Amino acid sequence: MPEKPEVVTVSQSLKKRILHKKITGCYVYWDNIIAYPTVNEFKKRIIDEVIQNITTRGKFIVIELDHYSLLVHLRMEGKFFFREIGESFSKHEHVELILDGNISFRYHDVRKFGKMYLFAKKDVYEVKPLSGLGLEYNDENLTVDYLYCKIHPRKKAIKTVLLDQSIIAGIGNIYANEILFMSRIHPERKASEITKEECKKIIKNCKIVLDKAIQLGGTTVRSFTSSEGVHGLFQIELLVHGKEGEECGCCNNKIKKIFVGGRGTYFCPYCQK
Repeated sequence: MPEKPEVVTVSQSLKKRILHKKITGCYVYWDNIIAYPTVNEFKKRIIDEVIQNITTRGKFIVIELDHYSLLVHLRMEGKFFFREIGESFSKHEHVELILDGNISFRYHDVRKFGKMYLFAKKDVYEVKPLSGLGLEYNDENLTVDYLYCKIHPRKKAIKTVLLDQSIIAGIGNIYANEILFMSRIHPERKASEITKEECKKIIKNCKIVLDKAIQLGGTTVRSFTSSEGVHGLFQIELLVHGKEGEECGCCNNKIKKIFVGGRGTYFCPYCQK
């Protein structure tokens, strides 16, 4: 599932292609992609809107129009492609926006898990799903006291708590593994046991990991690509994720894989006691 660096990569790629384009047509071929409003209202409202900006919030791409904001969550395998109008369709292309300049802007999703929302621009950050999100990883309000107060009452594993989007928005499985390794924290430690000093390490390494991943275009895992086929390069920088059985770069012990909260979790049992 794309995490913060991946959605930033996609949003930056889209800005190069569709900023200031007018939406002149809308076709929905799989209704369940549209989470809000109804499909008919979605198609009616989005026509004649101009794309003014593209940004992100957590794992959501936020496409700001004249009067509305289009939220897109790519989930497992969502992608965007550009085609010419009238070009043949793949069976996995579920939403098509016609843009001026003879552009067919298509949402492609093999598993059909992705979601789109269209909210009034003034309301988008005041209603769910965005209203329920926690701070961005680079928000100046993400302080030691904030994180400690959020996680200290939790009895769940710190790995699971880091994936809670209501605390820090945008961290997913891959980067949580990397952040905990760099912080020398065992992924199964209870969040309630994490000290303020360890919170400081988590915040510091969260910024280091995500900033570097964004710089390198995210991590290509399974089928993730940006809208222009740009493959993330951060996978060559991964320290533990996906490296079960390989030697830890810090201590030469073997990296192990376990499951925490149902998620594949990679760690060094020596560095993260």
